[in-house]
Amino acid sequence: MDAKETIIKVMKSEGKPLSAGQIAELAGLDRKEVDKAMKVLKEEEKIVSPKRCYWEPK
Repeated sequence: MDAKETIIKVMKSEGKPLSAGQIAELAGLDRKEVDKAMKVLKEEEKIVSPKRCYWEPK
């Protein structure tokens, strides 16, 4: 499973908007890796931000 899939899975399992730091901690991934994957997810419009610095699946 790549980082993007892991991030989406963590977001769905938590059921609330999460910051990149929280996602990195819950997924057990490096923060830089999470930031890169989230940038791609934003471009693909698979995640949205309901409030500043927090993200959830679309």
